[in-house]
Amino acid sequence: MSNSSFRRSTCRLCGATDVELVVPVAATPPGDRYVSSEYLNEHQETYPLDLYLCRSCGLLQLLDVVDPEVLYGKYIYTTSISLGLVEHFRRYAATVVEKVKPAAGAIAIDIGSNDGTLLRHFQERGMRVLGVEPARHIAQKATELGVETLPTFFSAELAHQIKNERGAASVITANNVFANIDDLTDMIKGIRHLLAPDGVFVFETGYGVDLIDQYLFDTIYHEHLSYFSVKPLATFFGSRNMELIDIERITSKGGSLRGTVQLAGGGRPVSQSVTNMIEAETTQGCDRPEFYKAYAAKIDALKRQLLTLLRDMKAQGKTIAGYGASVGVTTLLYHFELNDLLSFLVDDNPVRHNLFTPGHHIPVLSSQALYDRQPDCVVILAWRYAEPIMKKHQAYLNQGGHFILPLPEISVI
Repeated sequence: MSNSSFRRSTCRLCGATDVELVVPVAATPPGDRYVSSEYLNEHQETYPLDLYLCRSCGLLQLLDVVDPEVLYGKYIYTTSISLGLVEHFRRYAATVVEKVKPAAGAIAIDIGSNDGTLLRHFQERGMRVLGVEPARHIAQKATELGVETLPTFFSAELAHQIKNERGAASVITANNVFANIDDLTDMIKGIRHLLAPDGVFVFETGYGVDLIDQYLFDTIYHEHLSYFSVKPLATFFGSRNMELIDIERITSKGGSLRGTVQLAGGGRPVSQSVTNMIEAETTQGCDRPEFYKAYAAKIDALKRQLLTLLRDMKAQGKTIAGYGASVGVTTLLYHFELNDLLSFLVDDNPVRHNLFTPGHHIPVLSSQALYDRQPDCVVILAWRYAEPIMKKHQAYLNQGGHFILPLPEISVI
């Protein structure tokens, strides 16, 4: 293990040592570390991505933790480029304000606030806002655009500083970031201190059940340390003098949870949704290793099927490209062993153009390359967006091209 990573020996939620490997995943470099041509000769270290299940509390998690500075110091993903996420956060802010009914000028704080998209919607509803975002260049840009953002990691120490300077927060949010924190005890300690007595902590995070049911294999990467289900979350908050009072499944990121938490003994009742979802998870077997090992076997069967198809095409002299150049695409490229089969990738985000994929250094081009280079087939690595991608490039199909979907089952269009 390198100096830039370490391996836990205990569950990050409950501290138990009874953890079992249930989904082996190929090691990759940091998935978002696409590089320009001048860095092609530099070695990119790979880190394990294996998933373990805590037999005590039921949390599915990575035990191998990469230094956050390695992952986020040069992070390039921004919320506003993600399909549908701006509108999602607009509705999100409206829902939270309606439920909490904060006083005029109350504070909303977003942990991992990225470019300030969510906070901007709280701002529009009369709240004071503050972001906390470790990607320094993104934090600076958000501040310049009117959403004050601290360029650092959230911690209990920072929470004390914020409260002393600005007062307690009526709303604290953490979206697609709660699963990215290794020291959740310190994070919750900070949230508990910073939260107003009648305030709420609202988080969105990937749902471990949807990871399995919806085949969201490409949501496994180093930033995502935990793959939560409701039971271990409820237990964790309860052990930290907080209370999970509402939980709902949402469609964001292919399948997520939105949880609402208050201080223990707060004035809001616990929704029946918490009990119902815990019962459903237990019935499905989410706390048992067999549930995840069956998933791993299905993924490996899809991998073999895809490799057979693509190798046959390659043997016939056909050219193959990929569509998508996200952090999750790196997981697919490594685990499905696609690096020698794809001539290039295309992506709709201009920030990715003329970069090279982490480790394998496959070139990333504009989607215009589908017409300039005319590959015989294109594997849609961004498979959850397959419908709008194919609609956008009907002309490619009309010219005789083929699209291949790798998940949730292999299909050729």
